[in-house]
Amino acid sequence: MSTDTLYQQLRSHLHYLKLTAVADALAPALETAERDRPGYTEFLAGLLKTEVDATEQRRLQGRLRFSKLPARKTLAQFDRDAQPSLDARMIDELATLRFIEERANVLLIGPPGVGKTHLAVALGHQAVEAGYRVFYTTAADLVARTSRAAIEGRWQTTMRFWNGPQLLLIDELGYLPMPGQDASLLFQVISRRYEHGSIVLTTNRGIADWGQIFEDTTVAAAILDRLLHHATVLSITGDSYRMRRHRDAIAALRPALTGRPQGGEFPSSQLGNSRHP
Repeated sequence: MSTDTLYQQLRSHLHYLKLTAVADALAPALETAERDRPGYTEFLAGLLKTEVDATEQRRLQGRLRFSKLPARKTLAQFDRDAQPSLDARMIDELATLRFIEERANVLLIGPPGVGKTHLAVALGHQAVEAGYRVFYTTAADLVARTSRAAIEGRWQTTMRFWNGPQLLLIDELGYLPMPGQDASLLFQVISRRYEHGSIVLTTNRGIADWGQIFEDTTVAAAILDRLLHHATVLSITGDSYRMRRHRDAIAALRPALTGRPQGGEFPSSQLGNSRHP
């Protein structure tokens, strides 16, 4: 059998076994092998690593698509100096993702603009890259989706969905009031995940103020009981990043806005070339 025939047969076998990355890399790998003469084991290991790397990348992209995470944020991008109230050691501990293995929760509490969502999304991306299944949602979207599922007879399917990810990110709890039925739906999701999967939750309300979010204080207490049983709580009290940027932008423009000479007169060079009699 000719070399070309063997090559085509080998590629056919690789495609049949769905080793497409190896099939695509086969020709250059054979050329390199002809030149460098690696051992059989080394040659095979290199080809298989190509397939493993491609498979890991496909799975990573699949986890990212499933997660619905916003634009990528990293913990390295988080300005720790701007939020001195945060314990850097706690952030470093969360970055290990041990809390996911322990099925523990993380509560990020603080006013708008202090970086709660940044931290939550950064932990989500880090978890995706580490191989965990992650899903991001706002509290309002979670309640709306669950309510719609109950009406359409998809309650059990939706509950299984919320229980599926190893890490569930719930953003923006407390920005809108949550009446009794909505609070009950949120409680159902959190209760089913209790000690089965981790939750990272961001809220603009301190724990003592959760009675203002929920109409039913009994449900509020039950939600807190399950969230806080195994939880890391981070309170962020610094300035808003967005407001700080606005202030910096205004400060940068102020010289231009106030650059007119005293008395309101412009230099003659700025006047037109008018002629006087």
